[in-house]
Amino acid sequence: MGRIVVHFHGKTKDKSMAKLIQNYSERILPRGVKVETHSEKLSVDDYLKQLQSRPGTLILLDEGGNQYSSEQLADLCKKWALQGEDTHLAIGPFDGWPKGGNAQEIARISLSIMTLPHELASVVLLEQLYRATEINRGSGYHKA
Repeated sequence: MGRIVVHFHGKTKDKSMAKLIQNYSERILPRGVKVETHSEKLSVDDYLKQLQSRPGTLILLDEGGNQYSSEQLADLCKKWALQGEDTHLAIGPFDGWPKGGNAQEIARISLSIMTLPHELASVVLLEQLYRATEINRGSGYHKA
C-alpha cells in the first residue's frame, strides 16, 4: 500500500495557520498521509532535487496544474493508496516552482486558479486530503 507524503518548504510562521496544519496533520496521519517539512534554506532547485530523489510519484502543487473536485481527489487518494509506491505532494517555496527544465515534466495539481498564500495553500491541501479520506470512509463530513 502506498502512502501519501505531503511536503512543505519551510516551517509555518503564522501561528493560527500552524495550528490548523497540526490539527489536520494529526487527523490524516492514521489514514496513511504523512507531512514532512523541509528547510526553507534549501533553494528551490535543491528542494526539487531532494523531492525527485525519493521513490514514488511526485506531484507539485501549482496554480497552473490540473484541478479536481473533492470527490475526484478522493478517487485519486484511493488509487494512490492501492499503488505499491508512495505519492509525494509538494507545496513549493513562496515564489513558486521553476518553469523550465525537467521541472516542467512533473505532474501538477492546482487547488485554485487564484493565487493562495503559501501557508494557506498548505492548510487547504491538508483539509482536502482529510475530506478525501472522509469521503472514502463514507462519513457525513462531506456534504455533496
